[in-house]
Amino acid sequence: QSDRNGLMNKPGKNVVYSNGCVLTDTGFREDLEVIVTDGRVTELRTFSGIHHPDVDRVDLGGDYLVPGFIDVQVNGGGGVLFNDAPSVNGVRTIAEAHRKFGTTGLLPTLISDDLNVIDAGLDAVDEAIKTGVPGVLGIHFEGPFLCPQRRGIHEAGKIRRLNSETLESLHPLKNGVTVMTVSPEAVEPGMIRELTRRGFLVCAGHSDANRSLVADALQQGLRGFTHLFNAMSQLAPREPGMVGTALADPESWCGIIADGIHLADEALRIAWLCKGAAKLMLVTDAMPPVGTDDREFSLQGKKINVAEGICSYSDGTLAGAVLDMNSAVRYVRKHIPCSIEDAIRMATSSPAAFLGLKEHKGRIAPGMDADFCIIDSDLRVVNTVIGGDLR
Repeated sequence: QSDRNGLMNKPGKNVVYSNGCVLTDTGFREDLEVIVTDGRVTELRTFSGIHHPDVDRVDLGGDYLVPGFIDVQVNGGGGVLFNDAPSVNGVRTIAEAHRKFGTTGLLPTLISDDLNVIDAGLDAVDEAIKTGVPGVLGIHFEGPFLCPQRRGIHEAGKIRRLNSETLESLHPLKNGVTVMTVSPEAVEPGMIRELTRRGFLVCAGHSDANRSLVADALQQGLRGFTHLFNAMSQLAPREPGMVGTALADPESWCGIIADGIHLADEALRIAWLCKGAAKLMLVTDAMPPVGTDDREFSLQGKKINVAEGICSYSDGTLAGAVLDMNSAVRYVRKHIPCSIEDAIRMATSSPAAFLGLKEHKGRIAPGMDADFCIIDSDLRVVNTVIGGDLR
């Protein structure tokens, strides 16, 4: 049996999770135990009460066993900003910081920067995935091809337009998923289609684009929208802008920062009502202080203060968040009338589907990766399991 601490994934060894409430595709089940072998779920079976001596058993003690959280927008954590540390060690530190909060898969995210930093980030994440750094699924480039008027905290000198020449210098990861956020008005015609053809998952954000531009981007293969409502053209009666067009589109995914700071609860509720749990993804937009007690950090030469959960520059501009995925799930459950299951799905199966990883991530079912959170009745993370490795 296991006390839930330090249980490593042993090759060929069965690990059984029992005496808890398991989130399955049909909802929570209290009568199941989950069998894991070599880092994958091999079986869900009715709990028998029989204890085999050759099987490691994790007693959940009545807690919930749910899929691990997946975060597609993580700028930093553990005191590290990815832009400042585009290295394997930087990626590892960020992933370890977020693991404490139930995140079993993330995309280290570069905000707008020079092309050499983009190249360094690609190399770092490729190597991190190749060498098995736990929890790294890919990379997210939030810029630099953005609308200057909607850049937010992004450095004005880093913003640029995407043209055919620059496109030739861009390439996706060899390993993992590559997401790129662009503003439709900051790229030449046809660029979103070409990025998609080359293997990028393209999102729109930091944009003043009107309905027509956004609709055209969707036709070209635009897959989603980055932090819905924030830094984009808003919904109006005769010009729905990016917000309205995103909410009305049934196929795309929307990331959303559920911290009570980036948007009002009514906006969060509207997004959930329009998109549903299947197309709404919780994201953290996390900055270096996550997992630390730091009260300030530096962002491209700007001193960012952290107070009462808010990261802001001296002029009041928001600079990411000190949000973790566990807090986002708990916030959504408390502030909108969704079920626990839906709150968790917005952090698991929805981002897995967005990333094209739904065959292996985001659910507890036979054949899926053994990426779990163990959470208590208050929805607080007790333990995190990545690839069958419980810490």
